[in-house]
Amino acid sequence: MEAEVGVVLRGVGGIYNVQDAAGKTIRCYPRGRIKQQELVILAGDKVRYTVIGGNEGVIEAVLPRSTVLPRPAVANIEQLIVVGACASPEPQPVFIDRLLVLAESRKIHPIICLNKIDLVSESVPEELSTIYEKVGYQVLRCSAKTGAGIAELRRCLKGKTSSFAGPSGAGKSSLLNSLEPGLRLVTGQVSAKTGRGRQTTRQVELLPLSFGGLVADTPGFSQLRLEGIDPMELDGLFPEFVTSRQDCRFSSCFHRGEPGCAVQAAVEEDRISPSRYNSYQVFLEELEAARGRY
Repeated sequence: MEAEVGVVLRGVGGIYNVQDAAGKTIRCYPRGRIKQQELVILAGDKVRYTVIGGNEGVIEAVLPRSTVLPRPAVANIEQLIVVGACASPEPQPVFIDRLLVLAESRKIHPIICLNKIDLVSESVPEELSTIYEKVGYQVLRCSAKTGAGIAELRRCLKGKTSSFAGPSGAGKSSLLNSLEPGLRLVTGQVSAKTGRGRQTTRQVELLPLSFGGLVADTPGFSQLRLEGIDPMELDGLFPEFVTSRQDCRFSSCFHRGEPGCAVQAAVEEDRISPSRYNSYQVFLEELEAARGRY
């Protein structure tokens, strides 16, 4: 029987749900040689498989990946929906910036989604939006509770393979339930004691959307390391730094006190947001510390 190409939606216990070209789900097992290669098959992987009867098949090969997100581990994502809460938990610009840098480093288009706008005054999402829209990022202001911004989010997801990512409690599953009520994803409450959300999604799974496209609901997390990034290249992952850094006196400028630093001048002149510059400094220290450990 001729092999077909499908997309892995989910993998549990060595069994993979693969969506075929018609949208049907096939339960597949990897061929022995794939196991011998110790290749980890990810949600989002495009695979070549052979149907062996009924609803079952065998994965013959994993096709080359266009993109890979290390955490959450998912392949061939076109865009990353960076979800941040405006309240409960409190806004975390540094965490948003981490995800933006991750997306930039992986050549994945990021879209920022500010959720829970119903819990705050209009000034909160306005202030956060301004920071990122000034850079050139698309920012959506949403409320899973009231439905605000959901139609615009739906338009962004239509026909694309996307992944939601953000801290626990930001409302990723609630947003997906608003987009596609039939999903009935489990949602959790934010702890009054810690101010953090409880993780309700346990693994990465690509979910087909009735209006077209696939979206990954991913586990929330409280920490995310930036790995595999050269400290010298970090400033290139902040789009607003790129133009200014060309005017720095030294080509090796790290933008933290060197004379003639054009990036620091841009911060002082409010052409670069202080919060974004702060995130850059935090990430630079982390990357340098990590490099020193190896």
